[in-house]
Amino acid sequence: MTNEKKHKQPKYSLEFKQDAANLVLEKGYSQQQAADHLGISLSALGRWVRAESKPITHGSATKKPNLSLGDQDELIRLRRENEQLRMEREILKKAAVSSTGGRNTLIKFITGRYKTKRLSRSGIEF
Repeated sequence: MTNEKKHKQPKYSLEFKQDAANLVLEKGYSQQQAADHLGISLSALGRWVRAESKPITHGSATKKPNLSLGDQDELIRLRRENEQLRMEREILKKAAVSSTGGRNTLIKFITGRYKTKRLSRSGIEF
């Protein structure tokens, strides 16, 4: 294995992707011209153009639905949020399990398993 660095894919904003796709779809640029002008790869621009030009269709479960760039962005955001909520839920579950000792103590206290002091108006009774 060589010590070559992996090429990181640049992150482009949703607005940039939509504008780049619109250069091809609305302004009449070829994909090659737009990609060269913007300094992006032809394959990335092609994906963005396909995403913007195809209507949303809900196909079978085996195929990926064709989503617009805006929908793709929202889907990514919702998946991240969903993952964060799952992690928070797991943390809360673990906290609830570790705190059951305190709950059992309270239940034992209420059911009389521990000797308790009775309070009366005159003072403490044993």
